[in-house]
Amino acid sequence: MSVYDKYEAVIGLECHVQLLTKTKMYSNDAAEYGALPNTNVSVVTLGHPGTLPRVNKRAIEFAVKLGIATKSTITTENQFARKNYFYADLPKGYQITQDKTPICTGGYIGFKLKDGQEKKINLIRIHMEEDAGKSMHDIDPFETLIDLNRAGTPLLEIVTQPDFRSGEEAYAYLNEVRKLVRYLDICDGNMEEGSLRCDANISVRLKGAKEYGRRTEVKNMNSFRNVQRAIDFEIKRQIDLIEAGETISVETRSFDAVNGTTFTLRSKESANDYRYFPEPDLQPVFVTADYIEGVKKNLPPLPNDLHNKYVNELKLSEYDASVLTESKEIALYFNELISSTKNYKSAANWVMVNVKSFLNENALHINDFPIQPKVLSQIIALIDEGKISHAAASQKLFPALVANPAKSPESLATELDIIQNSNSGEIQALVEQAVNKFPEKITEYKNGKVGLLGLFVGEVMKLSKGKADPKVVNQLVKEQLEK
Repeated sequence: MSVYDKYEAVIGLECHVQLLTKTKMYSNDAAEYGALPNTNVSVVTLGHPGTLPRVNKRAIEFAVKLGIATKSTITTENQFARKNYFYADLPKGYQITQDKTPICTGGYIGFKLKDGQEKKINLIRIHMEEDAGKSMHDIDPFETLIDLNRAGTPLLEIVTQPDFRSGEEAYAYLNEVRKLVRYLDICDGNMEEGSLRCDANISVRLKGAKEYGRRTEVKNMNSFRNVQRAIDFEIKRQIDLIEAGETISVETRSFDAVNGTTFTLRSKESANDYRYFPEPDLQPVFVTADYIEGVKKNLPPLPNDLHNKYVNELKLSEYDASVLTESKEIALYFNELISSTKNYKSAANWVMVNVKSFLNENALHINDFPIQPKVLSQIIALIDEGKISHAAASQKLFPALVANPAKSPESLATELDIIQNSNSGEIQALVEQAVNKFPEKITEYKNGKVGLLGLFVGEVMKLSKGKADPKVVNQLVKEQLEK
């Protein structure tokens, strides 16, 4: 048994979700990514004396959406607080946040690991706050440059219980968070643009121990994979220190993605005193039961609900359900498709294979896909009715329909001359012609060489120029050979 097997990790995550509002949390400055530096600012963002903040109503709606989706308790009276600390990219010298009355408390986010194991992470709170600006240290060799466009951008901070036990669990959880906020249309989830950021609090203890170990906080991780790598490294580093008789320093660390290690940023021996006090310029915001009910009625279908529906009601595999719910837009397309066909497995295959391949090859979004779900269901119906083969539908009809989306699949199939012949009388004549072509093979077949069936079937299909119904051909060839 490895020395590492004696220990277990205890991990909690803090995720900052940047909201897709048009304006900032407490001002009407534009909240958009990629604008020229220091252009989305005003006297409110810059903290000029005498300016007053106003709460962004859309940010409150987004917070309630997330609270409903995570089964959290929504706080009725929401007060705001000032969190005081100095950063060069925080112009006011304090951040407007929530301290004692987070808008959401409790709740959980569930997900599945690669081995199919289900995991549920309990949440402590979700609160609203504003982002700081951005300091850039790698543009000028001598100076730190500051862009205040991000200052004041609305954030939701999701704080979990220390329920994680590995980097793999953290990775799966972050994927689920990103999927959830995208389904809710509250965040684009692009970690590389900073719209979804994560800090990890990590400690280790002997298995079976009740007390938590001394923890470190790791910041500045720019991808889900790097969060997993940082956690895995930090777990090993802490165990190595304990085994060597050393003490874990309570500190904030950063992750070096190049060599896969963490390093010290600053000591954190005592809790930071942010001197929270009530924000004097903002009245409390009251979230009523009627308001919550109104938001709930307009919620889109959620990924876990759809996944369960696809597996339990439609009898699709776990894999199919996972692929179909990975993207909200793909899931909604599939939902519309199955309203026009009951062949759910075929519908899933067409979306996962043909539709997604076309989108990937042409770098298109599903919203730009030319074939409407109802039209795609007509292709599935043509196959189910034996009018065209799946191969002809996939290789000929589908590309033709992409180029001519206004035409009906059946008329296009007729133009392409791929409508199958299911007339058993006509096919029987071709079967007899094919069988008589290989008299010596008939004897071999009757002597047990059943693999020769494919030879005769292939010959019939060749004689019919690929238009004979393969099911009818197989049946008639078997009957002819067994006479």
